[in-house]
Amino acid sequence: MDSQTYSTQDVGWGPVGGGEVAHVLLCSEPEAWKVGPMGDPRTPVFQGRIACANVLSDLYAMGITECDNMLMLLSVSQKMTDEEREKIMPLIIKGFRDAAEDGGTSVTGGQTVLNPWIIVGGVATVVCQPNEFIMPDSAVPGDVLVLTKPLGTQVAVNAHQWLDNPEKWNKIKLVVSKEDVELAYQEAMFSMAMLNRTAASLMHTFNAHAATDITGFGILGHAQNLAKQQRSEVSFVIHNLPIIAKMAAISKACGNRFGLLQGTSPETSGGLLICLPREQAARFCAEIKSPKYGEGHQAWIIGIVEKGNQTARIIDKPRIIEVTPRGATASPQDNNSTTSPEAAS
Repeated sequence: MDSQTYSTQDVGWGPVGGGEVAHVLLCSEPEAWKVGPMGDPRTPVFQGRIACANVLSDLYAMGITECDNMLMLLSVSQKMTDEEREKIMPLIIKGFRDAAEDGGTSVTGGQTVLNPWIIVGGVATVVCQPNEFIMPDSAVPGDVLVLTKPLGTQVAVNAHQWLDNPEKWNKIKLVVSKEDVELAYQEAMFSMAMLNRTAASLMHTFNAHAATDITGFGILGHAQNLAKQQRSEVSFVIHNLPIIAKMAAISKACGNRFGLLQGTSPETSGGLLICLPREQAARFCAEIKSPKYGEGHQAWIIGIVEKGNQTARIIDKPRIIEVTPRGATASPQDNNSTTSPEAAS
């Protein structure tokens, strides 16, 4: 699957808040793949789930956990046969609806058009009270930056495609095995399909000051956009990059073509980047892993908020946190969700 996110500025809002009204995800036709907790990550059902999770993240980034209504925007490929359309499109719709149901909402309408490509996206709306959302503009010096999903989804998806492309596979086979790529791909798919709803709820519990979701601009682009919106004179400094295992090595082997270590690699349905009080950050990271929220939730302290001029940067040699894919054996240093604020300073 070659997935991209097309987005406007995520942290733009009006008097109440808002941001993007839609994300779109280009989807490929399905292939057989190992079945996981949410289903087969190569089926159209899973593609619908990812698209829905991506749309809902704009609400979750403001700490909004309830959605009143969703509309689904669907483009049917003109290149598909009638049989393919009849089999594939209902499954994409099912995945979108299933994810909406997981988020406590439902799809009540939408629009379907013909297009050269399959495109699926949507609109999520809610009417809420002031205490139900968190304006993303209140970070202060001393806050800590927390990220709730690993980076590297684009690299993982591309590397998986390269398994069938000898010319491109030869460029990375010295730094990664086929099993590594398969596991990274599966991790990327499950990560993209996971809702940021739990993180949004915990933003209230641990007094978050600002947040955004990480999508098409990459971690650095979204950090810069968020920094520009702050009322205080602050800057964000990122010291740690949690990345799906082996994806950093692939990026380096490709001459950094993805921009992964520079923070510019696009993500689809990425995690939330949250500004939290220093004394609350480690507790947030520990709480989100609690079994009561289900499996798969993680968070890492990745940087600090300091006095500055509304900018964001990644230090010259950031620490790479190798995030072990589910299904693989984790080493003791992997998946360290509670990197201390001191380690990021």
